[in-house]
Amino acid sequence: MTIYIGNLSFETNEDGLRSCFEEYGRVTSVKIITDSFNGNPLGFAFVEMPGSNQAAAAIEALNGTRIDGRIVMTGEAIQRAERRQGVDRAAVAG
Repeated sequence: MTIYIGNLSFETNEDGLRSCFEEYGRVTSVKIITDSFNGNPLGFAFVEMPGSNQAAAAIEALNGTRIDGRIVMTGEAIQRAERRQGVDRAAVAG
């Protein structure tokens, strides 16, 4: 399962984020999203965990907690194709 983490501190690094999520199970990847121009972090990331039960536990436990001084939001990531379909349906309906 891919987890979205929002409102991250610009000081948060991938190793620190991995440590937070590994308390709930195995983490297969961590990706902090950065600006393509200057490489600065944009304040959100994605963490992949292979176990859906462990990922759900991490989402529930870490949502609304402080990581590096910021209160973060966590949730299951929406896949790109699903986001596009939602936008397309809204455009057609309107």
